[in-house]
Amino acid sequence: MCGILGVVAKNPVNQLLYDGLLVLQHRGQDAAGIATAENGRFHMHKASGLVRDVFRTRNMRDLPGNWGIGHVRYPTAGSASSVAESQPFYVNSPFGLMLAHNGNLTNAEALKKEMFLSDLRHINTNSDSEVLLNVLAHELQAAANTFKLDAETVFTAVEGVHRRVKGAYATVALISGTGLLAFRDPFGIRPLVIGRNETPEGPEWMVASENVALDVLGFKRVRDVEPGEAILIDADGNFHSRQCAARTTYAPCMFEFVYLARPDSLIDGISVYDARIKMGEFLANKLKKTMPHLDIDVVIPIPDSSRPSAMEMAHKLGLPYREGFVKNRYIGRTFIMPGQSVRRKSVRQKLNTIPQEFVGKSVLLVDDSIVRGTTSREIVQMARDAGATKVYMASAAPPVRYANVYGIDMPSRNELIASGRTEAEICAEIGADGLIYQDLEDLKEAVRALNPTITQFETSCFDGHYVTGDVTAEYLSGIENGRSEAKASKNDNEGDNPGAQMDLNLITRSES
Repeated sequence: MCGILGVVAKNPVNQLLYDGLLVLQHRGQDAAGIATAENGRFHMHKASGLVRDVFRTRNMRDLPGNWGIGHVRYPTAGSASSVAESQPFYVNSPFGLMLAHNGNLTNAEALKKEMFLSDLRHINTNSDSEVLLNVLAHELQAAANTFKLDAETVFTAVEGVHRRVKGAYATVALISGTGLLAFRDPFGIRPLVIGRNETPEGPEWMVASENVALDVLGFKRVRDVEPGEAILIDADGNFHSRQCAARTTYAPCMFEFVYLARPDSLIDGISVYDARIKMGEFLANKLKKTMPHLDIDVVIPIPDSSRPSAMEMAHKLGLPYREGFVKNRYIGRTFIMPGQSVRRKSVRQKLNTIPQEFVGKSVLLVDDSIVRGTTSREIVQMARDAGATKVYMASAAPPVRYANVYGIDMPSRNELIASGRTEAEICAEIGADGLIYQDLEDLKEAVRALNPTITQFETSCFDGHYVTGDVTAEYLSGIENGRSEAKASKNDNEGDNPGAQMDLNLITRSES
């Protein structure tokens, strides 16, 4: 899960990109970067840390230009937490490219070998985003007949990318002398939305992971980028688009609606807030049918993303809804934190109880999902310590039993509490008096009800079905091994990094 942003405007875009990345900060807390283009020159600054810490006034002054891209990152399976793998990435041949990517390529290792042996391209990091950048660069070189690119040539190159690349990818790229390119994988797994702002000088354009970035910056949402589609906005603000994939299937990631996206986002025509309310409705109906004997006094959400589901559950069950936890907003998402010991410690720092909402009560705690179980175990114990007589847990999502390989940090099955355990065993493991999960078909129906044109979702972490059709047991094992190695490397190499400021002369097509 990362956040990406691209802007073509009539005035300098550095502030727009900075403000947009702040809005997308929930999608990644590990690193941030901005690249801009001006007068045949790229400028870039990127570093580890939050957006507010990465960029200072001096950095912003060094990012001139009226078009640019931005990225917020957290590392996925097997990747390092370092400035070397922060984005955007740059390559100077054949036309000068800057690229930022959200997702995960499932055939990145095979592509690395192809590029070394056939494309004669060198990959300098372990990032699959650098792989994607070099595939795009090679396809542009193969498609181009002149030193000047047009829209059709760019779209032909994206067709080549779709033929070669597997996995999930929503991408923004700056092409020297050409414009801003954005494209989405043929399954539409990761989100990407287009926005427009009318000015006296002409239209300005923005593409972003979530439309909340558009809203905050005054852009009007136009539509989502379709699966397999590419759009090109040239430096003059002209908009071009084309379907570049031979076959497409609309299968957006279900976890965006469950947890990842902000509740005020609209993804693929579906309100995330309304989807979470629907999840609460379906879960309340299941609780009535399967556990009518539970004597519950109050419904309490685990802040923040479970609130809509918890409110709807309380409404449907005819129970009081109360806020029982206060969240420290200066602690990062525990889901993203790297180690169990860090995660366990952070739960107590992140949440504190309001004791009067627990003392002498039988409470139903509602969470968006239960992934590793560490947070749930701590929260159940916090409720008991605050005086609850009974603690029941409800998950708005089904049990997470399988690795996610499309850009969410759930790579190792042995870290998932639901892997190899029954629901009764999970309940015992987290120390609850009762546990209820959402049914997968109910989850699909809850989200589909808000946009019936989308009939399929990427739900691999729940059912083990990988929509791209290329994920093998060997691949999953490799991810788990890579993540273990990355953890060991991080422990050995942690330290401060001042970041990277680059001022890049654009180099046109090269023979090398």
